[in-house]
Amino acid sequence: MNTLEQGLEEIRVYGFTVVEGVLEAAQVAALKEALIRCAQEFGTEHTHRGPARHVANLPTLDPLFLDLIDHPCIMPLLEHFLNKSLILGSLSARIVRPGDTEQGFHSDIPADMLNMDSPVMMNTVWMLDDFTTANGGTRVVPGTHKSGLAAPPEGLAVKYIHQAIGPAGSVLVFNGQCWHAGGANTGTADRHALFGHYRKRMLVFQLDPHDNFPPAWFERLTPRQRELLRMHKGLGVPHAADVHF
Repeated sequence: MNTLEQGLEEIRVYGFTVVEGVLEAAQVAALKEALIRCAQEFGTEHTHRGPARHVANLPTLDPLFLDLIDHPCIMPLLEHFLNKSLILGSLSARIVRPGDTEQGFHSDIPADMLNMDSPVMMNTVWMLDDFTTANGGTRVVPGTHKSGLAAPPEGLAVKYIHQAIGPAGSVLVFNGQCWHAGGANTGTADRHALFGHYRKRMLVFQLDPHDNFPPAWFERLTPRQRELLRMHKGLGVPHAADVHF
């Protein structure tokens, strides 16, 4: 079984997979430096489901992040479940600092949109630091993409948890229906990660990249990147951010 087949089977059975070695050390370092710079200028305090420093809509903040959205190691996994007409719903970041506590388990899909046969959303977590137990690497509950529930029922003790640990440059790919949560950072250094959220074509953006996208960057976009950002009709074209017609 090749790497792609292995990843697809793990997502089908468990709801997630970790792909190691996607980014080289130099790429990780450059992305982390760009993220830290963006966090200083645009970051906000985020308390939704757990404290962290948050940086939103990264494709509009630094062109380095654009190269990730159609990465050849990750896109085939996403296209398999969402079809090639998928869009990038958002690309943002969480910086989990020492002392930041764990999130509560949740899925990223509302209960009325859960689909056991074909998910409407897939997530990617790009590790810009080693994800460890100490620094709170993302936790996932295997098999919950098939539960039909958007979150654990009240009173349920969630016992069977997998912590997605891996070296910097790895990517966690998971069905958005999986219950997941960031862990508490009990270490001594920040944990930096990018979160790419992909959706089926009939859905709107979580964060519209047309908003404040620098026109000077448009020409550097590949045709596939323009499709994922719904910029195939141009930047700021009316309804370009809506469903493909």
